[in-house]
Amino acid sequence: MDNKRQHRNFSSGWGFVLSAVGSAVGMANVWGFPSKMGSNGGGAFLLAYLFFIMLFGTVGLSAEYAVGRRAHTGTLGSYEMAWASRKKELGKAGGLLGWLPLAGSMCIALGYAVIIAYVLKAFAASVGGELMTVDPKPWFDSFSLSDWSVVPFHVIVVVGTLLTLLLGAKSIEKTNKVMMPLFFLIFLVLAVRVALLPGAVEGYQYMFTPRWADLLDPMVWIWAMGQAFFSLSVTGSGMIVYGAYLSPDEDVVALAKQTAFFDTIAALVAAMVIIPACFAYGLDVGAGPSLLFVTLPRILQDIPFGQLFAVILYTAMVFAGVSSLQNMFEAVGESLLHRFPRLSRKVMLAILCVICLGIGLNMEPIFKWGPWMDIVSIYIIPIGATLGALSWFWIMTREDLMDEIGRGAKKPAGQVWYHMGRYLYVPCAIILCCIALFRQVAF
Repeated sequence: MDNKRQHRNFSSGWGFVLSAVGSAVGMANVWGFPSKMGSNGGGAFLLAYLFFIMLFGTVGLSAEYAVGRRAHTGTLGSYEMAWASRKKELGKAGGLLGWLPLAGSMCIALGYAVIIAYVLKAFAASVGGELMTVDPKPWFDSFSLSDWSVVPFHVIVVVGTLLTLLLGAKSIEKTNKVMMPLFFLIFLVLAVRVALLPGAVEGYQYMFTPRWADLLDPMVWIWAMGQAFFSLSVTGSGMIVYGAYLSPDEDVVALAKQTAFFDTIAALVAAMVIIPACFAYGLDVGAGPSLLFVTLPRILQDIPFGQLFAVILYTAMVFAGVSSLQNMFEAVGESLLHRFPRLSRKVMLAILCVICLGIGLNMEPIFKWGPWMDIVSIYIIPIGATLGALSWFWIMTREDLMDEIGRGAKKPAGQVWYHMGRYLYVPCAIILCCIALFRQVAF
């Protein structure tokens, strides 16, 4: 336990928010949000998305922060604590249940590291100028359809990210204090550049002018709900570990709202780069992964100073990816230290490195990691999010949860907050899980 405690605690609420935003901001914001928005009604999708962000940010995210802080540990210990609060004998069952959402974090990390390796390759191609001269589709196919195609970049991503975790919360906070402000600055610069493209205004109109009839389409709400869940990383695992490193003097509801706010700003800024650019060039905004590696390179090749903007874009993408990967690794690593306290932090990181590279290097082609990520997003993550929601609002005693939610708050959350969690947030998680399982909708 002493080994873990020396890595505890963010130095400030602002450092915590930046780290939490870093975890939330990632591919879900940069291509997931613009893609889902472009395919599901534009402005109507945005309204539905903002509704769910406010609900999940206020209730679901703050609950995960609070549970982690009360347990003083990550996923496994938090589930054990929550179930034991109802009846001591249930603690062991809760601890076993926590392995599923924890496995979700590890499974996402395996595929996520491959995606970031692609981004790092694109960054290198931007710096060297190759990206400005190639035909983007064959170039992307040359490594996305081949085994062992991005090995050096893959190794750099995994080893580099794990090295940033050597000091636990302290190093997570320090790196995100640099990466997150730069991410926002870079995308703001890109948004200004895109605003100057002919035809970009049509993209803005699509984004911010709701077609009210689209709000009657239930799938617009389903996609918005799924995007809000995963954009905020409310998965029953990842955000718990950051809550475990949170001071008892901090207001978890206020911090959750701040995290949701900056995460939403990141998604909107990314959309203001991608959607107007696609409208300006008549390209498909719902292109998924190829959006970053085929669509955007075509645009960058056609604008003045395209190479400079390519370097800027992929730098921001590396920051977004690494900050999210930090959270996934930390969630798994902290739980390993909790369950096996004799492990040193260095040994734990070495174990994660071997697992991630041992499995991940064999799934570098898109036809391998794509289905892998679909399985994780369709099955493991929705189930984990639902288990978490049920554990906090239906298993854990109301007194324990509300006591922790009120700790450090200037104005403690009342029963309205609890009822929102129990009767709005939990049903949303169950609905999302059922739809994902039975309709196989990948978020």
